[in-house]
Amino acid sequence: MQLPDENITFEFGRLVTKPPEAWTPLAELQAQHFVSPDRLDALKPLLNQVRGRVAAERELNSVPAKDQPLQPGFINLPQQLLDGFRRKQDASDLGKVLRVANRLKENVDRVVVLGIGGSYLGAKALFDALCHAHHNEMPAKLRMGKPRVYFEGNALDNDALQELLELLENTCVDPDIAEERWGVVVVSKSGGTIETAAAFRALRAEAQKYYGPKDPILKQVVVPVTGPKGKLRDLCKADGYADDDILTIPDDVGGRFSVFTPVGLLPAAVMGLDVRALLLGAATMTKRFLEEPAEKNPVLQFAAVNYLLAEENKKTTRVMACWSKKLEAIGWWYDQLLSESLGKFGRGPTPLTAVYSRDLHSRGQQHQDGARDKTINNLVVRTPKHPPVQVGMADRNEDDLNQFSRKGYPDLLDAALKGTNEAYADAARPSADIVLPALSEHTVGQLMQMLMLATVVEGRLMGINPYGQPGVEAYKANMTRHLKAVPNLPKGEVRDQTKGV
Repeated sequence: MQLPDENITFEFGRLVTKPPEAWTPLAELQAQHFVSPDRLDALKPLLNQVRGRVAAERELNSVPAKDQPLQPGFINLPQQLLDGFRRKQDASDLGKVLRVANRLKENVDRVVVLGIGGSYLGAKALFDALCHAHHNEMPAKLRMGKPRVYFEGNALDNDALQELLELLENTCVDPDIAEERWGVVVVSKSGGTIETAAAFRALRAEAQKYYGPKDPILKQVVVPVTGPKGKLRDLCKADGYADDDILTIPDDVGGRFSVFTPVGLLPAAVMGLDVRALLLGAATMTKRFLEEPAEKNPVLQFAAVNYLLAEENKKTTRVMACWSKKLEAIGWWYDQLLSESLGKFGRGPTPLTAVYSRDLHSRGQQHQDGARDKTINNLVVRTPKHPPVQVGMADRNEDDLNQFSRKGYPDLLDAALKGTNEAYADAARPSADIVLPALSEHTVGQLMQMLMLATVVEGRLMGINPYGQPGVEAYKANMTRHLKAVPNLPKGEVRDQTKGV
């Protein structure tokens, strides 16, 4: 296991008002749109009270009906998994995940991860952040035995699913050849989510056709990850799966908080990531949350600043500005975390993911000069993984870049970050930085646990239960009703989707 990196930090000094030496229009704007230090100080007693409540919720044996649902299991889980692995190794919950991942890596060259919402967003975030940007295009030798990874079952997109099936059919011809074998990880806590269930039915049928309907390898290459009970578990048991063949999502961990369960850990291990370092980062953040004072506590700082800006300064749009394309999927993961946790009773900030400097040339104008309803949280990696790409000297200088010939891409990005933050400050647009010293399993583990904990704290500050997602259930019920009302078409006939629109 790799050595831990530095801790991540939350730097928010730019959005805190400072006593002006004299009145200026900018000072007036900053007083209106930034957070006052007095208000932050006044919030500390409530912050500590909420932290105590969140910590106590981890130990509750019974929950009153008015407080349900309550799913705080994600808080202690990283340390519990690490402790269990130290004691029991292969016999532990983490050992089982690693064993199944190794089995997949030994048997297949492609893995399709099926899931929607929290059942895939965490795994997708880990894949994009920590794997090679062109992982799936790399030859097997350079992937060092790590399978290609594809994500499906996250939308009802007929053509996307069909094209994935075509890819498998045309690149995987002979199941006796290791490089042409593929597998499936299907993730659904209940098993009743139509997007994932329908995709699994299609992939399951394709796998049975490819390997043979009775081939024992099917149970080796098709791995279910589900709750202790539900439709997916029942289906797999009917297919002959033993309990040990099914990975279980704990009951007390909700879907959007499940990245450190087999939901995220199995795909991460299949990708060849260091899942112990990932869990260590998350456990480190939990320890900081529980023990550090508010002045040094990134969870409490992030929750407090964003809560005050949203609730009191009416910054109802929260931008996660990712200063690396590799972090965009972490922004998508946070979109769901924030929306489903706090978007209740007509309240809650609206998340928006952007990649800078790319989106400075699209949304940047609106963020700089548009409606004053935004808080911008920059997600910054201090040290790139690869050696800097240099601008270099050229014989032709019509592009006027020779003046920057000794600069590298990290210098360009740093200048863009500083220039953007300066422009925001000069226009009284609140922005802060979440800083990762490097992009690694340990820092990403810290980041994801920090954002989950901060979201729970912010919900409690708002007086909203951050667990459960009743609004999502409404569309599911309506969709099922409409599906039952649609008559079946003759085989091969295609319905006109524009009819009645």
